[in-house]
Amino acid sequence: MTIYDYKVPTTEGKELSLSDFKGKVLIIVNTATGCGFTPQYEPLEKMYEKYHGQGLEIIDIPCNQFGQQTPGNDEEIHQFCTLHYNTKFPQMKKSDVNGTSALPLYAYLKKEQGFKGFGEHKHKAILEKMLAEIDPNWQNSPDIKWNFTKFVVNRQGQVVARFEPMDDMGELEKCVAALSKTRKNPLLNYIFAYF
Repeated sequence: MTIYDYKVPTTEGKELSLSDFKGKVLIIVNTATGCGFTPQYEPLEKMYEKYHGQGLEIIDIPCNQFGQQTPGNDEEIHQFCTLHYNTKFPQMKKSDVNGTSALPLYAYLKKEQGFKGFGEHKHKAILEKMLAEIDPNWQNSPDIKWNFTKFVVNRQGQVVARFEPMDDMGELEKCVAALSKTRKNPLLNYIFAYF
């Protein structure tokens, strides 16, 4: 299976096939509206506006599994994001990313890019302590640890990076910028987009 074999449920009750994004650079992120990391919507939207014309797509998957910080329904979540952060990238149906009810896409993402630890952050110790109380083996699991974990997929459909919520958003942008560079040869753009 590849990333393009997966689908995610939309807020309209349909399914979005990731095969629609062949040849694109993707950020797939589990989000929350009431989290300390919620302001990351702002740099994500700025990246979307900056690189969308070069083939970047962001797939926003709201999730309520981490501190119950996404309590609203899909419409309330959408209104919050557009009102506070003017988001324009696609927002999917609120879904689980861990456990037996997790989206199948997330089993694939976690297999491709497991957890490698948190970067330095003022809240690192607090989050690590909380996670240890929930699961003493949390560091060895590929599971999503918290809201705003981001997976980056290149134009060839490979899951090339995983950014934890505490990771520098500037590093995420550097990764996206490198992958989004427009090829000078239009024929190569065509080949990578469609094959």
